[in-house]
Amino acid sequence: MTAAIQTSGLGKTYGSTVAVSDLDLVVEPGEVYGFLGPNGAGKTTTIRMLLALQRPTAGGASILGLDPWRESVDLHRRVGYLPGDLELYPRMTGRQHLEWFARIRGEESLARARELSERFDVVLDRPTHELSKGNRQKVGLVLALMHSPELLVLDEPTSGLDPLMQHEFEKLVHEVVAEGRTVFLSSHELDEVQRLADRVAIIRSGRLVATDSVESLRRSAPQRVEAWFATPVDPAPFTALAGVRVLSAEDGHLVLRVSGGIAPVLREIAALEPLDLLARHADLDELFLDLYRGSEKAGDDAD
Repeated sequence: MTAAIQTSGLGKTYGSTVAVSDLDLVVEPGEVYGFLGPNGAGKTTTIRMLLALQRPTAGGASILGLDPWRESVDLHRRVGYLPGDLELYPRMTGRQHLEWFARIRGEESLARARELSERFDVVLDRPTHELSKGNRQKVGLVLALMHSPELLVLDEPTSGLDPLMQHEFEKLVHEVVAEGRTVFLSSHELDEVQRLADRVAIIRSGRLVATDSVESLRRSAPQRVEAWFATPVDPAPFTALAGVRVLSAEDGHLVLRVSGGIAPVLREIAALEPLDLLARHADLDELFLDLYRGSEKAGDDAD
């Protein structure tokens, strides 16, 4: 089956500045693929190259089996895009935007647009310059979804949305994927990606740091172990254990980060007769920070 998105050595430089470097991605049809990184990591530049809005300076890409540059017209009919820096015509209403985009795409019916507008409670009859950030974002979501595209490329899609609309958006993403369509979700909102994505790629300074399923990343993540004692404890025996880092040890509350086997840690804790114990794998937020710290250290070592 043809990949929804495939890149090989994709790169973009601006003079001596490297925005994206040697990016290899494969996004399978029918999945939610999270593209993670803080602002300035290269997420938006990557998306612009995928959609032929910027030319790469290295490598190439295939989107729905199409060349983004040679077959851009056909590609844009089959893709829905919500940019992170959404701009609307300020004097046009939301309704005028929907009608205009429908004409451009050759759509005869606005039924899907009306359905989505009702679902997201979109303000349609005021000029968009009068709308709040959240209401403009809802117009953008409808524009991206109204033609039922095979591939949705969403850059910070819930920016400005209230919690109720964020929940509605997540329900819609699940429905889209259930229909066999694909969602490429670029975000720095780790909690959102953790709830929605099947797989994630993490990018730092234009370079891929990690790519894997959310579940696999969680399983490989360090564990956080917390123990409570009646009196303060000496953290030294834990520091001596392989793969263990003492995060804090104050007032009888010990917090550890454990990579690898947990049995030696539990034996040490048990010998001290704890009052309570909590152990859990790191969530995606913590793993993200660990991967970033690791890639920064690797970059410093290389320098």
